[in-house]
Amino acid sequence: MSWPGPANADEVTVPDIVGLTVTRARAVAWEAGLVVTTDDPDGPPVRALTWQGVWVVTAQHPAPGSRMRRRGSLVIFFEKPPGGDPGHE
Repeated sequence: MSWPGPANADEVTVPDIVGLTVTRARAVAWEAGLVVTTDDPDGPPVRALTWQGVWVVTAQHPAPGSRMRRRGSLVIFFEKPPGGDPGHE
């Protein structure tokens, strides 16, 4: 499901991004050395799916605290929160 990253890359710890907005989750993952993606490798990128409105991460793979290679893909699942402001992130 997740892409582990280049074989010669150092390992990083997966951050806990569940509950964050997708925009913030992407920033936190990037700071940790990971790239946020969806579970559909052939589908549109996360940014294309979430550009309009506020979206919140509801689950992630691998789990927080796991180790994976830098530049690996951290798969997220997300939804619009009830009552969220659709125009601001």
